[in-house]
Amino acid sequence: MQFLDQAKIFLSSGAGGDGSVSFRREKFVEYGGPDGGDGGKGGDIIFECVEGLNTLIDFRYSQHFKAGRGAHGMGRNRTGPGADDKIIKVPVGTQILADDDERTLIADMTRPGQRVALLRGGDGGKGNSHYKTSTNRAPRQFQPGFPGGEMWVWLRLKLLADVGLLGAPNAGKSTLLNAVSNAAAKVGAYPFTTLKPQLGVVAHKGRELVMADIPGLIAGAADGVGIGDRFLGHIERCRVLLHLVDASAAAPVAAWRTVRNELAEYGGGLTDKPEILALTKADLVTPAALAAKKRALEKASGVPVYAFSAATRQGVDEVLDQLIAIAGRTAGEADDDDKARVWTPL
Repeated sequence: MQFLDQAKIFLSSGAGGDGSVSFRREKFVEYGGPDGGDGGKGGDIIFECVEGLNTLIDFRYSQHFKAGRGAHGMGRNRTGPGADDKIIKVPVGTQILADDDERTLIADMTRPGQRVALLRGGDGGKGNSHYKTSTNRAPRQFQPGFPGGEMWVWLRLKLLADVGLLGAPNAGKSTLLNAVSNAAAKVGAYPFTTLKPQLGVVAHKGRELVMADIPGLIAGAADGVGIGDRFLGHIERCRVLLHLVDASAAAPVAAWRTVRNELAEYGGGLTDKPEILALTKADLVTPAALAAKKRALEKASGVPVYAFSAATRQGVDEVLDQLIAIAGRTAGEADDDDKARVWTPL
């Protein structure tokens, strides 16, 4: 399945049905009074957050969503049936943004089962029975149904994961994800092998972690270079960041600083998140060179630096132990924070 994290769609709620013009007709009743019923209500536009979806690709092929119109009123004071609501299912982590600036948050879908009524359908019009007066015993007036609402919105998906992998291109993020989870991310010995976020479930010592791998970050990513701002958005909701630096690179400290600068420029609290720093591809350098690069990175960052090789799994368990300690949870156990999350308009 293709991954799509942004889509623009058009929404239209249903109009209400017209009121009815009708008169009572019964045997031996020469002048029956008005008995026109009201029109039915138009359908609402409702977004529903569901599990089992992790992409917005369906909205690439279907961009217009319209709810049905309410039925017209009928004689014998019968109200027309209301139209069914239009339910639009979106993945967990979807944000609904206003079309005018693509920044104003309308709703944030963070919990499975969460529903947001975005556009209300129009009310039905009144039938002629409402217009009966002492001087107008046979009114032929009726009220048309009220129109529904229309709007364009942007959908933007921000993945919900326990661990977010970040680093420069070709830092070994996808290789690690494949080694510790059931993911099948594309890997290659060249930059930008990963072109879209990937998710994998990591099982370690009876606990589970959802790990998200985003494409490599380069200078200017926070400003949209290489659509890096969209990639950074996917790690906003991660509990912990695993920052990977290629040990075989000539200047690992410079690569670390580049990514850290982009996190600071992007904002969103990314620099305040717990972060584990690790050197990857430890099997490609000599022990002396690895130790020197580790010391240099620890001096520059001021935090402990781990070293591992996803290819040989040397040091991988140590890194997973640290991730479990910070963001781990028992397999199948729901997180209390996720239960407490509710959407609020900006």
